[in-house]
Amino acid sequence: MGQETSVPAYELESMLTQFNKLMSELVRGRIQRTTFQPWEIEVLLDIEACDLRDGNRRQVLKRYQRATNRFVDRGGRTMLKLSEYLAKKHRSINGGPAGEDEEDD
Repeated sequence: MGQETSVPAYELESMLTQFNKLMSELVRGRIQRTTFQPWEIEVLLDIEACDLRDGNRRQVLKRYQRATNRFVDRGGRTMLKLSEYLAKKHRSINGGPAGEDEEDD
């Protein structure tokens, strides 16, 4: 997973469906399952490494989910990582170039 590895379109669609389920579980605050695909573990580790504050965690995850869906819809060949999303948001706030997958809010 990650920006360095392109995924075939048919696999990406399946991954996006699983990604949306995983994000829904995280937003609800409970994960029901005990097995994960390797790319899901990468997503979870990346989210954990971002050390989101509890107060805005749900909102950030929802925005990240929407941004990832837009990124894939616009032709992205990988899943967007939360750390990549936050870095792009930080650059756009500080006047740097923003990617086309940016969240408008």
